[in-house]
Amino acid sequence: MDPIKIKFGTDGWRAIIAQEYTVDNVKRVAEGTALWLKQQGDTARVVIGYDCRFGGKLFSETTARVLGKHGITSLLAPAFISTPMVSLGVVKAKADLGVVITASHNPPDYNGYKLKSRLGGPSIPDDVSAVEALIPDAVPTDLPELDALREQGLIEEHDFEQIYLDHVKTNFDLDLIRNADFGIAYDAMYGSGQSAMVKLLPKAHHLHCAYNPSFLGTAPEPIARNLQQLSDVIKADPKLSLGIANDGDADRIGLYDENGEFVDSHHILLLLLMYQYEYKGIKNGEVILTFSVTDKLKQLAEQYGLPYEVTKIGFKYIAEIMAERDVIVGGEESGGLAVSGHIPERDGIWIGLMIAEYMAKSGKTLNELIQQVYDKVGSFNCDRDDVHVDNDRKWEIVKQAKENPFKKIGPYTVTDVKHVDGTKFYLDGEDRWLMVRPSGTEPVLRVYAQGSDAAEVRKILDAGRAEMGI
Repeated sequence: MDPIKIKFGTDGWRAIIAQEYTVDNVKRVAEGTALWLKQQGDTARVVIGYDCRFGGKLFSETTARVLGKHGITSLLAPAFISTPMVSLGVVKAKADLGVVITASHNPPDYNGYKLKSRLGGPSIPDDVSAVEALIPDAVPTDLPELDALREQGLIEEHDFEQIYLDHVKTNFDLDLIRNADFGIAYDAMYGSGQSAMVKLLPKAHHLHCAYNPSFLGTAPEPIARNLQQLSDVIKADPKLSLGIANDGDADRIGLYDENGEFVDSHHILLLLLMYQYEYKGIKNGEVILTFSVTDKLKQLAEQYGLPYEVTKIGFKYIAEIMAERDVIVGGEESGGLAVSGHIPERDGIWIGLMIAEYMAKSGKTLNELIQQVYDKVGSFNCDRDDVHVDNDRKWEIVKQAKENPFKKIGPYTVTDVKHVDGTKFYLDGEDRWLMVRPSGTEPVLRVYAQGSDAAEVRKILDAGRAEMGI
């Protein structure tokens, strides 16, 4: 049987465990990684981490054995760690690359393989493509055993979680957060943020902070439909005013206000920019947002006199800019957010602590802080439908949106159309819009909308889907 062609997607290679994600295929990907590293120089050090999924330790050790065969040193953590801990570990250990065995927020039957650059963020697309091109069809054989690699100094153990915790302690007023007059609920979603957050916020109400690779059958994606228990806990306890959730590898965040209502990434990005600029006094730098993020972020950046840039969707595009320029806030609609003063990496724990610190310093609830945002840019709501359509129909709709865009969507007149990564239709001005973008990996069409409130957003989504016949 011919070997499968391994392709890296928006954020690494992901596949179903025991189907395409096998020990042999991980060996092949690790071989491509080793060959690429050898092209960069004679010696290399690689931080390898894994999250709470099935086989994480096995797959990370398999990677270390392949790298070790090439004389490359692997720096391993004693247990599961988050993706940002790997990224920070690369920087702190002055390593050449990071490898994370994770499928992030995908369902429990998936695992994956992410690459992290020496700068502490996702490897740039050109480097990822170069590794992918070097993945052999043949499975590497005659791999050295772990004990032999340890004896040769080609495997080192580093406590990357503790390194991360020390970094947090120097950058946050943890005493202020821990002793604030509001309670925090934290949902790890059985992911790799659990250990660190129990240590950082010992008095918080902790949910799903246990090792359970099945995630109880729920994809560890921190979106409202997966976090009903967190919402219910906050609604039932008036002392709890902030809910934080992280995905499987803890690089994304979900947030809840004091009423147990979900706060999306669009609002979090605005809060982060306001906190950084008004409270922390960071007045220089850029604001970077992916195409699906609310235009209100551009509006706030303009009020502060800050330059901004809109990128394609995928955090790697933000990270590439952060590696070269000063960025105050960068983020995407799907929960991946980053700020200055940290690595160029999305980090769900870090962002959660920033919001908690903002509340503690300001003495305001999350809703009061959001109202301050609305006072500056106006109130708004955003949502997204993921519509399953067959691939031919998906690309047909995408082509039509680009080449023959709608003039009207339901009762709304299209006043402007923009194409960056998908198509965005502005409706009767700039404050409401509909956006269409294909999934690159699934027969799914992503339909986004912004309106004045949840009811209007639903009206726009329904009108858009009716126009497209989906």
